[in-house]
Amino acid sequence: MKVIIKPEKGFGKIEVELYEELSEKLKRLSERYGVPLKRAVEIALTGEFREPAGELEELERKVRELEEKTWKLEKEYSSLRFKAYGLSEDNKVLAIELSGLIAENNQLRRFLRMKPERNLKLRKLISYYLQG
Repeated sequence: MKVIIKPEKGFGKIEVELYEELSEKLKRLSERYGVPLKRAVEIALTGEFREPAGELEELERKVRELEEKTWKLEKEYSSLRFKAYGLSEDNKVLAIELSGLIAENNQLRRFLRMKPERNLKLRKLISYYLQG
């Protein structure tokens, strides 16, 4: 990797060729911390490193513990989600059947020359289960 350092004023510039190993490390660091490669090189040259506040190993251990707890909760939650999905699908099927029975009931009422019923609460409930 070739690095060109230009002064803010004047004409002089310095060109430096970095070793492949060093340039790879800089690329990995820039990707790891989400910093542009140019900024990572500037930080390395100027020494603007920040030391971690506190015990880094202790924080990493806590993160691992939290990840383990998260996965345990996810395992429990996934089975509940699966059951809820099954119930919502059952509700959709029942709503479709109920809608068909209401339509059939209205047809029979018309055939018997009776007034068809318009149950709006029931229709709202059916549309709710068909959407969800």
